[in-house]
Amino acid sequence: MTRTGTVVALIVASLAAAAYAQTPPVAERAQAAAQQESGPDFLSRPFGAVRPLSSGIRLSGVPMQGALLRGTAPQDIVGLDLDGVKVPLAEDGAFLLGFNRDAAALGVLTVTFADGTVAAEPLAIEPQSWRREFVAVAARGGVPSEAFMARRKPELELIAAARLRSYDSGGWRQQFIWPATGRVSGVFGSQRIYAGEPGAFHSGVDVAGPTGTPIVAPADGVVILAAQTPFSLEGNLLMIDHGMGLNSAFLHLSSIDVKDGERVRQGQQIGRIGATGRATGPHLHWSMKWHDARIDPQRLVSPMGDLRN
Repeated sequence: MTRTGTVVALIVASLAAAAYAQTPPVAERAQAAAQQESGPDFLSRPFGAVRPLSSGIRLSGVPMQGALLRGTAPQDIVGLDLDGVKVPLAEDGAFLLGFNRDAAALGVLTVTFADGTVAAEPLAIEPQSWRREFVAVAARGGVPSEAFMARRKPELELIAAARLRSYDSGGWRQQFIWPATGRVSGVFGSQRIYAGEPGAFHSGVDVAGPTGTPIVAPADGVVILAAQTPFSLEGNLLMIDHGMGLNSAFLHLSSIDVKDGERVRQGQQIGRIGATGRATGPHLHWSMKWHDARIDPQRLVSPMGDLRN
């Protein structure tokens, strides 16, 4: 049987069997992992309760749309894959898992052991009730002009190239802090429905503040993009890689205080709030991605005017 066939068979078996009906080797791995204290600080809040999987992996947090989870894997696990996306493993077995805003109800974590065996861990992903605002009129705009697309295409290429850059930063291990404090004026995942047609969802969290208000790095990282000129939509755009496929983007800045390739420390000033690009007023838009999955930054920090309730 091919590796693909093996993985499919294991997925079906995992979904059909109860948790207690594990094969002895897997159950032994889970028991051994439960007895280990692998990175207790790394698995601590704000991500949530720690739970073991049948393979011996321990996850902190609940799989849900827009969430980022932390995990640790036993030493005999040499490879992880989440729905076709390779999951980087640190030397101590620590890793991250991210779930997109519109992630499907079921994800599969494929686990490869040092002896060559493969197991599948089905993950039930909780749906979220995203805030929706219904507007009776049609959305403004329409088909973008040729002039706009001529400007926009290289901007998108720069953003895509930046996200491909990866560094050995340890920021992904830290407990994140707010890059700015103030009124939370927009939340992740919210969406307007124009005359029955859904618009694009809000990809980050907005913090309102006067132009010139300093912003700081929410965690250690490396600057992967510091816009030399304002982008058409994002304005002065700054992007930071925190390692392990996790990065932050800061939009609409009035100024950027760091350079491309610069290493930054958590709490270091990196720029100032502004209203550049497509913005109705001065604010910070902070968005995050784990690989291609857009995640909610508010889930990584202590509460501050949470508008989701």
